[in-house]
Formats: sequence, structure tokens, C-alpha cells
Amino acid sequence: MHDYLVAVDVGTGSARAGLFDLKGAQLARHVTPISLHQPQERYFEQDSEEIWAAVCRSVRAVVTAAGLSPSDVGALGFDATCSLVVRDRAGNPLTVSSTGRQNLDTILWMDHRAVDQAEFCSATGDPLLDRYGGRLSAEMQVPKLLWLKENLPDTWAKAGAIYDLCDYLTWRATGSNTRSHSPLVSKWGYGPTARGERPDAFYDRVGLDDLADRARLPETTLPPDRPVSRLSQDAASALGLTTDCLVAPGLIDAYAGTIALFGASVELGDHGPAAHAALIAGTSSCVVQLTEEPVQGSGCWGAFRDVAVPGLWLTEAGQSASGALLDHMLRIHPAGGEPGQARHTEILDHIRKNIGEHGLGYGLPIQVLPDFHGTRSPTTDPDLTGGIVGLTLDRSFEGLCRLYWRTCVALACSIRHIIGHMPTGADSIRVLSLAGGFSHHPLIPQLYADVTGCSIRTPTNQDPVLFGTALHAAVAAGFFDDMASAYRAMPIGLGVTHPDPASVRHYARDYEALKAMMRHRAELAAIVGAPL
Repeated sequence: MHDYLVAVDVGTGSARAGLFDLKGAQLARHVTPISLHQPQERYFEQDSEEIWAAVCRSVRAVVTAAGLSPSDVGALGFDATCSLVVRDRAGNPLTVSSTGRQNLDTILWMDHRAVDQAEFCSATGDPLLDRYGGRLSAEMQVPKLLWLKENLPDTWAKAGAIYDLCDYLTWRATGSNTRSHSPLVSKWGYGPTARGERPDAFYDRVGLDDLADRARLPETTLPPDRPVSRLSQDAASALGLTTDCLVAPGLIDAYAGTIALFGASVELGDHGPAAHAALIAGTSSCVVQLTEEPVQGSGCWGAFRDVAVPGLWLTEAGQSASGALLDHMLRIHPAGGEPGQARHTEILDHIRKNIGEHGLGYGLPIQVLPDFHGTRSPTTDPDLTGGIVGLTLDRSFEGLCRLYWRTCVALACSIRHIIGHMPTGADSIRVLSLAGGFSHHPLIPQLYADVTGCSIRTPTNQDPVLFGTALHAAVAAGFFDDMASAYRAMPIGLGVTHPDPASVRHYARDYEALKAMMRHRAELAAIVGAPL
């Protein structure tokens, strides 16, 4: 009775649910797609009611698939992208859209409408900015909230509750306005250790003196090892569970993956935590380190304590578009088509065959600068752009595969560039634990090992983001005393891919080409007198 866990991960395009036992076995997994609306460039919007319906559908599906009864599930955890959900005082959706559609109440994490507001906030020089690499990103919540206040005054006037998406999900599940430490610290500026304090002085300084009221923000955060509440009756009915089920505080999705991957890294040997990083590669990519002491640096978010593993500090860097860039390449190429798991796998299988026949130079002379959606690290600049050189008039499937592979190489080289500028030192990271996206395909771990020179570890038997959320829920619900106990009881299996010395030397040239393209971009921008 109550000996099972359900984890929910809401990503950019779907809501996934996984069902786990207390030994770590993943018994069922279900994915429900969700819509994405892009009314204009840089604007990305979603419908939180659709998201909640997709969550409910996925949760009911995994319980059924596992052959369990609703009462068997003792704890439920949510992780989500750092999207922003806007509601009125009665809990009804308020539009965030330039279209005025009332159901579009969610600004997606990758939305860049608030670039000017991010620059304004960064120009204050407030000491709080040190925790965000010296400047706020347009992907964070404070600039987006300021944009809402300035551009949609009717929505702002009616607002009575504004949530990070994972907190919206726990509110729908419990009716409680309690907010999680994980999103409030990393995206809203709360104090960096649990319980984090609300940064009212900073809000006042940037013109959000009424934010606490409009968003119904608590004065402090909920620590990660305490539950929010039990499921409400309405939510239990919608999810196909019972009101005995405890709900854990929400997590940022990349931090959920980090929880799972760190659980294996503690057994890796004598390098110490700083020698390991998690690479969560989805629509965007996040490089995350957990350390015993706070570490800060330009182009990095953090350090934040207790946002993933209680007691450890987290520092994050990353790419604004990785999987999204590969999807984009499929959409713009005549032989591409609509991206999907099967199409990406077909292309990677074809590339693998050709590399086996023709060697690592497959796709040359194409070189890609992958900053098509700006940059997060080591420079935070949403206005930077990408580029491609070496193209011909080839419109064939083979031409698509060459471009696709060279984009993969560029993304891996960009991760090497980011790792080289992490504040723990260019040579400190020796092991990358890779999850998300197409990390399951054997080409990808080997590529990242050869480009970065790191050993790459990939999960073999669990969805790591869901698994990390399940571990978090198990501790918050009291199944285990702490995360260390949960790791011992619920181990995750990892495979290891080591770099090949000859391949490392080959890809070193691509890394130099990436840096050359960055320099040329700056030179061209100076010539034309405009950002590139």
C-alpha cells in the first residue's frame, strides 16, 4: 500500500509521467503532447489548462499500464520548464498573448520578448545579479513580469496569482499556494539557501513593487525535503489517484535530471563532486555542477543551495537552443520534414553508417555556429545569431544528413567552450553525465566524449529526469530520511563512453573553427554596425 511513486515532467512539447517502485524500477512511462503557439518572432506561448489535462492523462495512463490501483501511489512529484503561468484572483487564466487569446496564459521558458526588460534590470548593478552571472536573462521570470506590467496592463491589473510552471502544477494538485525553493531561487531572485527570502528591495528597484500582491508570492520558499500537501479531492479524481497521495515541491526540469545523475556520480571515485557535471540536453542544454561550496562566474546561474540535492550548491550554464536547433534544421531543409523521434533516429542511423564508411570528416566542409536563439553561456546575449558556411545547392536527404551531423558537432563544440569557461576551471570537469534528447543513440555520447575529452555516462534503465523527480518525491514524502538513503535504495544504472584519442585530435580542429566563427561574427558586426 502506497509503495509507489509517480513523477511528472512537463517539457516544451509534452507532459511525461513515470511510475516507479521504491527500488528504483521504472514500471511504466507515458507521453502526452502539448501545443506550442508562436504568434510572432521570439514569442512562445502555451495553455496551462491543456498542460494540466495532458498531465492528468499521462498519470492515469501509467497507473493503468503498471496494473496498480490508485491507492498504491504514495507520492507524486512534478518537474517542469521554467515557464510563467498567469492567473486572476479566482484562479482563472489571464492572457499573456499579443493575440489576446484568454487561454494562452503561459509564457514559455524560451520566450525572448523581455530582452529590453532584462537589460534594464541588469543595468541596476544590484548585488543580487551576482547570482546570475552579473546580468539577468530574458528567459528568467523578473524581466517577463516587468514586460507584462508594461505591455499588458489589463492582465497585470487582474493578476492575483502568477506561478512558475512547476509551482502551478503543485497548486493544481493540492490547492496550496506554497512555492518551491527550486524555481523561486533560480528564476525569481529569492535568497539562495532554503528557506529563501523574497527579494522585495530588488523588485521595488526594477518597478515591480506590487509583484508580491499580483503574484501572491510567499515571503519564503518551501524546503525541498518537505511535502506541499496531499492531493485535493478534485485533483485526485482528475489524476486517478487518492487524497492520501503526498505532493512534493516542484523542480526545475534540468535540476531533476541532475538529482538522478548525481546519485550515480557519488560512486565514481576520488575526483570529487566538482569533477562531475550533468549535461541535460533537450530543447536547450544545461550544464550543471553540484559543489560543497558556492561557485559563481560570468555567464553562469548560481550558486543556489538546496535547489536539487539538499545541502549542495548548484551552478548552471548552457545553450539556449540545442534540440530546438536540430528540429529547426529539419524544418528548413527541403528533405527534412516535421521533426519527431523516428525522423531524428532515422537520420542518426544514416549518419552512423556513413561515418563508418567514410570516417569522421563526414559532412565537411560545413561548419555551423549554433547560436540561432542567442547565447546563455559563457556570454549571456539573446541577440547573438548563428551561421552556416560550406553549403551548396544540395537539396537531397544526404545533404540534410551532412548538415544535421555538422550541427551536432557544432553543439558539442559549444558545450566544450562552455565547460572551458565554468568557474571551477577549464580542466576541472572530467566526467559528463548525459541525459535527454537523443543521448540514447550511440553516436551522441561518443561525439561528446571525443569533442570534450570527458568520459560520458548515460542512463541505461531509467528516464533520468523522471527518475530524479521520483527520488525527490520519495524523500519529501518521508519514504527515505535523506537523498543519500534514497540513492542507496533506488540506484540508477549508467553506461560509460570514453573518448578516443584519435577522434579527440580530429574534433580539436572543429573546436578551433567554432572559435574562428565567433571572431568573424564579431568582425562582421563591427563592419555592418549592427549585432550579429
